[in-house]
Formats: sequence, C-alpha cells, structure tokens
Amino acid sequence: MRIPPRIVSVTALAAALLVGGPVAASAAPAAPVAAVSHSAAVGDICLSALPSQAHDTLDLIEKGGPYPYPQDGTVFQNREGELPQQSSGYYHEYTVVTPGSDDRGARRIVTGEKSQEDYYTADHYASFDLVDHGC
Repeated sequence: MRIPPRIVSVTALAAALLVGGPVAASAAPAAPVAAVSHSAAVGDICLSALPSQAHDTLDLIEKGGPYPYPQDGTVFQNREGELPQQSSGYYHEYTVVTPGSDDRGARRIVTGEKSQEDYYTADHYASFDLVDHGC
C-alpha cells in the first residue's frame, strides 16, 4: 500500500518531535506561513467543480489506494515548470479516469507535500488548477 507523501511527511515530523530531534532556534519571530503559493500559470478550481472521477481519485489518495494504474503515486517531475519549483520527490501524480479513453487519458491530480495541496490538470500538464477544498 502506497501512503500519500503528505501523510508520510506529517508522520516523519511527528516521529522527530517524539524522539526529540534537533530544533533550530531563531532570534527573529517567524513570518506567518502563507497558504499554498503558486505560480501565475496555476489557476484555481473549486473542489465541487471537479469531475466525479477526480473526486474518486482524491478519495483513493486519502485512503492510500489501491490505484487503477501502476504509475499512480509516482514522483511528478514538473518538467513543464507549471507548478511552483520544489525539490525532486515533492510532487506525486495520480490518474483521473477518463470515461471512454483507451489509455490513462490526459487528466491527473498532482499532489504536493502540504495538506490539501492538490493540483488538477485536464490537459496532460499543459495547465494546472490548485484545488480549493473550501468550496
């Protein structure tokens, strides 16, 4: 069973805190953390506006699978540079089933490591929309 990377990250953080891992101190107060920032090329889409198959994919991601394709859960390289620049392994991709397609089709959910950092593409990575889970 593949665990979504954002759950692994939270688990690793919790384990480090329980074990008493090193903590870096700073004299300056921390700046407020902004919501997920994204490049100008990324739009926004309400969760309710996604096709039903995208909801199915998001449900599978939350459950940790099983996924319909062996490529699901693999590292997304962001070669197109449409998503914010991150280190390798930050993003993972999942197929959104396209009814009537003989192959995986063009639709994907790409997840980042932050909670609810889900991007939807209907055109095989040419454009992305950040999923707004609040609407």
